[in-house]
Formats: sequence, structure tokens, C-alpha cells
Amino acid sequence: MIKNLFFDLDGTLTDPKQGITRCINYALVSLGKAHIDEDDLQQYIGPPLRSSFKKLLCSNDVSLIEKAIELYRERFSEVGIFENNVYSGIDELLANLYDSSIGLYVATAKPKIYADRIIEHFQLTRYFQYVYGSGLDGSLSNKVKLVEFIMDQTKLIHEVTAIVGDRKDDIAAGKLNGIRTIGVTYGYGSIKEIAESNPDYICYSPHDLRNIVLNVP
Repeated sequence: MIKNLFFDLDGTLTDPKQGITRCINYALVSLGKAHIDEDDLQQYIGPPLRSSFKKLLCSNDVSLIEKAIELYRERFSEVGIFENNVYSGIDELLANLYDSSIGLYVATAKPKIYADRIIEHFQLTRYFQYVYGSGLDGSLSNKVKLVEFIMDQTKLIHEVTAIVGDRKDDIAAGKLNGIRTIGVTYGYGSIKEIAESNPDYICYSPHDLRNIVLNVP
């Protein structure tokens, strides 16, 4: 059975579309680039900012990419961080899992300093053993490295630990670290992306996720 569960944040626990896309556009426009439709920016919800701006700016210029991140965070730290909503059913899901003695952790590529504020803002702190995230310098923004770090820190048993997320990076991180994988389709990874990443389980709602976690043999 699953005794420990790592939750991705963006697209799995919360819907951050407004905040992330508006902050990306704030950075792009500030750098003299064209505004991009929010729907066209959905693909950048989840992956590390540095890789996203590298693509958006069509550039490998480190100083330009770092400037874009600086501008993004200028807006995100004060406004964008709270342009965010918890998905329907998540609070009930977390309460059920917590009451069933499942060890819950957040594992996000988002900087920990922001992840902590988001979890606290939505009053979800009580459910989680710990919130793991990246550093502002980009350290641990690679999901594989992040999960490896968490497993090393916690000494959890691989066979009873799983990661849940909405993008292929979440599934790959779980597989490469020898833990179970659960893909959710209500976030920002397409059903095709999730299916092709070949997770152990696929969930279509928080209710599905609850049933799988509590009933896996």
C-alpha cells in the first residue's frame, strides 16, 4: 500500500494559471517582447522558470534569462502568488489521506519560499509533513534531483512511496527514483502527455486519487 505521497503543487494541488501567465507576460513586456495569450502559456505551468524563459525568449543568454526571472518574481512575490486557487476536492482529499495516516509532502519545482507561502495561505499546512521546493538560484528545480533529495533526507521506503503530478516531469522523477507514480489529468499536462509518460496510475479527479491511494494493494 501507499504510505507516503509527494504532491506536485502547480496543476495538482492548486490552479495557478492567472498568476503564472500574468507574471510571465509582465516579464516579457518589460523586456520589450510581445504579450502572449494566457492559454498559449499554459504549457509553461510546471517546468522550471529558467527552461521556460529560455524557450520564450529564444535565447541562451544567461543574463537575459536571469533578468526575465527577476522581473517575473517582482510581480509574483507580491501579486501573482495569490492569483491562484485550490482545486475543488483537494481539501477533502488531503483531510481523508491525513486521517488515514498517509505521510504527505509537497514536492515542487517552485522555490520553497513561495511554496510555503501558498500552502500556508490556503490553510493546507496542517496536512503536510514538509514542503520541499527549489532554491531561488535554481537548485533542486530539476524534479528528478528534488525527489532524490527528498528520499535521501527522509529515508522513506521506496516501495510504499508515490509521487502525484500533472506533468511528465513528475512521472519521470518518480520512475527514475524507484517510487510509484500517479498522473492526474485535471491539471496542465494533457491526457496524452500523462498517458505517454506511463505512470502506474492515472486519476481524473481528486476523488479518483483518494480511491487509488487508499485502495492500492
